[in-house]
Parts: sequence; structure tokens; C-alpha cells
Amino acid sequence: MIRFTGLGVRRGPQLLFDAANAEIYPEQKVGLTGANGCGKSSLFAVILGQLEADAGDCSMPADWVIAHVAQSVPSGAMSAHQFVLEGDEPLAQINQQIEQAQAEQDGDALGRLYQSLDEIDGYSAPSRASLLLAGLGFSNEQMQQTVDSLSGGWRMRLNLGRALMCRSDVLLLDEPTNHLDLDAIIWLQSWLERYQGTAMMISHDRDFLDAVVTQVLHIEQGGMRAYKGNYSQFERQRAANLALQGVAYAKQQKEIAEIEAFVTRFKAKATKAKQAQSRVKTLEKMQLIAPAHSESPFKFKFIAADKTPDSLLEIVDAAAGYDEQPVLEQINLGILAGDRIGLIGANGAGKSTLIKLIAGALTPQIGHITRSKHLKVGYFAQHQLDQFDGNQTPFNYLHEQQPTFREQEIYDHLGGFAFKKARVDEPVGHFSGGEKARLALALLVAQRPNLLLLDEPTNHLDLQMRHALTVALQDFDGAMVVVSHDRFLLRSVADQLVLVGNRQAAMFEGDLKDYGQHVLSTRQDSETVSLERPAVDNLTHANKKDQRKQRAEQRLMLKPLMQQVKKHEQYLEKTAQAQQQLEKQLMDESLYETANKAQLTALLKQKGEADRAHQQAEQAWLESADALEQAQAV
Repeated sequence: MIRFTGLGVRRGPQLLFDAANAEIYPEQKVGLTGANGCGKSSLFAVILGQLEADAGDCSMPADWVIAHVAQSVPSGAMSAHQFVLEGDEPLAQINQQIEQAQAEQDGDALGRLYQSLDEIDGYSAPSRASLLLAGLGFSNEQMQQTVDSLSGGWRMRLNLGRALMCRSDVLLLDEPTNHLDLDAIIWLQSWLERYQGTAMMISHDRDFLDAVVTQVLHIEQGGMRAYKGNYSQFERQRAANLALQGVAYAKQQKEIAEIEAFVTRFKAKATKAKQAQSRVKTLEKMQLIAPAHSESPFKFKFIAADKTPDSLLEIVDAAAGYDEQPVLEQINLGILAGDRIGLIGANGAGKSTLIKLIAGALTPQIGHITRSKHLKVGYFAQHQLDQFDGNQTPFNYLHEQQPTFREQEIYDHLGGFAFKKARVDEPVGHFSGGEKARLALALLVAQRPNLLLLDEPTNHLDLQMRHALTVALQDFDGAMVVVSHDRFLLRSVADQLVLVGNRQAAMFEGDLKDYGQHVLSTRQDSETVSLERPAVDNLTHANKKDQRKQRAEQRLMLKPLMQQVKKHEQYLEKTAQAQQQLEKQLMDESLYETANKAQLTALLKQKGEADRAHQQAEQAWLESADALEQAQAV
């Protein structure tokens, strides 16, 4: 086993952890969690012998082989396949010895070496390397390319493939999903579930941790504590501990109440579709995990846009691409108020191209796009982080974007994204990737868009910020289109999935679990990755035109019902506020003194009337929501 005994580690003057004790047993899969900077990567460095502990000891069997993902970008003229193959060190050593024996024409040595090669199953190694690369998204052509010819992201995938190729007893993975798309993450998750060694991983991907880990080792306040179970179970256990300690109890209860109210509203509106029901389950789960994030420094909401028209945008028979080469063809997509669309598909299939087309960053090569005059797009893309002027400050950026904001409003708004006052006035050039991503989101929220376009918004964000973003997106009134490899975020905020692949973009009839099964079935025992399109719309041009006409007619028919639902919902919120105000007044202890009996009686009467009004409003709202749901189902 791996044993930490009284372990203490410092980095400069900062004490990361002290007198830490933990045991990790063979074949356990452990998630290492804690706030940024708490010492997770330093603990990996201690295990690898790259960092000496300041106190205590880290011990494990001397013959255990440790594999880890190198953080440096690889280079060289060897092929991608050969680079990964050399991760199998015993195989590489035997092959080197075979070359030497062949050069020396030593037949006896060759006989022994070929027997050793057979004993370690060396003849199947090239096939295993191909399967690893295919699982990570490499095509056959890419496998034969030189390492130097690949982009930085693909080279980092090679490092991961090389670590997986190693015949290891211990596997250390530091943010292994950072450079992967959703398809590759699903494959890696499946691979790790079958891995027979001890695995330790640092990740901000909640679903990935939930599926793989059986124990969580949490670092906070200089200590280390082990929790049995996956990440969600850890959150519930930690939340219970915090509640018992009375830490920010009122804050926890408020967040739970807000999420419960949202779940209730959503349940009333949801259809029986699998995707909708999946989202309801996710929202219910968030009630349980909310207390674990009570100390989060992130608190923000999307403010409703001034106007949100029923139809925001419609793309008709369009093609999009670069240098006259189409990436996507026959795109037909309408976005209505309240639509929540998640884009799924393999890396390079065209998800970002579709978002750029919607954003107006790309002009359609053919076809056309109709945009509402009241459309207000909020667009988040990774390339924006590289476009920040390093000499500008967050204060300057927000002031330029929102000149009507007062100074204190700017500090308050940025404070919701965990920028303290001193940091607000620092040049952005000193910021980390996570801080730049938070700044981009802060600027986006301040724009008050009615259509959000989010292309991998969670890259660089830790679990606390991802949770805050998920909660804020759930309460967003406008429409959104999201690309993300964070399945928890996708499942929490998307009601519809659009599969992008084979130059097409079409509805996927299923949820993320179905998509995961689809990915694994298409990659299993295959060196060729092909993206099929199950359960998609294969409509002819004429049928699509008829369908668009029918959708337009249906929106016209449904508009009075939608307005009625909105009216009842607004009145329901008004009666709820009246209830809360009266409840607050009734909490005044002085009311229950004899001298204030008349005032108490009057307030109690008002409270009873407010309760009845709220019940009637709720009933009216539910009936109108049911009527709309039935009309939509026709």
C-alpha cells in the first residue's frame, strides 16, 4: 500500500499540510480534492520522489512501478504510435536487446529474448498502442504522423497514452481530462474502471470522478482526510460534517431552498422526455451537494435581458466552414426563447464551427440566418482568454464595457467572481488561466444577453466555480447553446442534445448516458474511430421546409398559452414574496407581547390571506403549465 505517516510539506513559506496520515490500498482508485493551491500536485511530487517531505514519511513497496503523465510537451521525429509504444518500458528494453543481439548475430540470446517477448505479451503491444490512441481520438493517419507535426493538445494526449501504456502498479493522473473531448473522456473513464492497479487522480470533472473513484482524499486547512465512496458521496459526507459544525448554516439553507424551488418549477414544466427527466434528477442531486459549497467565494446570477423575443434565430439550409471548405452542411436549426441546447460529438466534428456561425463570427457559405432585432448574444470562447490585453485591469475592462456602472458596482460585480479589491486593479497579464476564464464570464454576465453561447466554459475552472456557474445557468431565463466536456454541467443545464458529426448537426434522441454507450460501442475493439449518427433527423430538403413551417405555426398557436404561463408565474413569485415578507414580520418577538395582540392578529390574518392567494396562484400556474405541455405534445 501507499502510506502517508505524519506527512508535512511546505512550498516556500506556505504550509500545505502537516501531520497528515492516510493509507491507499492496492487497486484502490482515489480522487485527490481540495482548493487550488492546497498541495494536490505537491503530494504527487512527493510520491514520485521529485519533492522531499519536510516532515513525516511517504512509503510504498519498492518494486512498485509508478506511471504518471508528463506535463512537458513532447517533441521528436518518431511517430505518435512509436512514442506511445515506448511507454511499455520492459518491451522497449527487450526490443533494444533484440536489436543488439541481431547486430552481434547471437542466436542463443535472440532465442531467449523472443521467449521473454512472448512472456510479456509483447507481440500484441503494437495493437494495444493503436487501441489506446484510437480511444484518445487519434485517427490511423495521426498515429503515423511525427510527434513534432501534431498540435500541443494532441501531444498532451500522447503523454497520457504513454502513461496508460506503462505496465504500472500505480497510476498518477493530474487533470487527465483537460485536453480531451467528451468522447475521449468517456473512453478513458471506461479504461480506468478496468485498470487493475492503484490509481490516484486530480480532476475538476465531477462525473469522471463519480464513475471512477472509490475513495476521496480531501486536503483542506493543512490536513488530509479520507472519505469512502465516489465524489458525490464525499460531498454529502462533507456537507453533513459542515452542517454539524454549524459552518455557514444559514447560507447553506438559503441555497438549498433556492434549488428546491427551481426543481419544483422545473418538474411542473418538464415533459416525460428522457433528457428532461435526467435534468430533474440532476437538480434534485444538487440539493444534497449545495451545503458542501457553502464557503464558495463565487456568488453571481445572470440578470434578465431587457427583451427576449419568442424566436431568437433561425438557420436555414446553411453550410459553414473555412477557406471555402465546408465543415458542416445542410444546417437547419431554430433557437427559441428558453431553449437549452447541448452540442455533442467528437473533437473536430464542427461544434465550435456551429457556435461561431450562430454568434456571427462565421458567415454561412450558403443558406441564410434570420436573427431577431432584439437578439443579444453573449459568447464565451477559449480563444478570448488569449486576447486579453495584459496591461489592462479587470476594473478597466468592466468599466469600458459598462460605463454606467458606478465604481462600487464594478467591485461588487467582480467580487462575485472571487476577485478581491486588490486583484481587480492588477494587470490581467499576471492572471492564471482560471482567473482569465472567470473574468471573461464576469464580463459576459454583465452584458445581460438573451442568448448564451458557451464553448467549453469550464476549462481552467475548479469545482467550486463550476458549481456556481451551473447554479447560475439553471436560473438563466434566456436561451443557451453549450459545448462542454463536463457532463454534470451539460446534464444540469441542457434539455436538448444536438449531435455534430459527418458534416451534419441533428437532434440526438437520448440522454448523455445513451451517448456514452454510443461512444463506447463505436470505439470498442476498433482502431478506426467513426462517428455514426443514431436516431437523427434524416429529412429531405422539402420535409425540412414543411417542418419549419409547422414549427412556426405551432409557435404562433402556443404564444397565448406561453404568455399565460408567464403571467401566472410572475404572480406566483409575487405572492411568494408577500408570504416571505409577512413571515419576516412575524419573527419579531415583540409582537407576542400582550400590548401588541391586535397587531399580531392583523398580521396573522394577512398571512392566512397571503397563503390562500399563493395556493390559488400556484394552482393556476400549474394548470396553465399543464395546458401548454399538452399543446406542445400534440
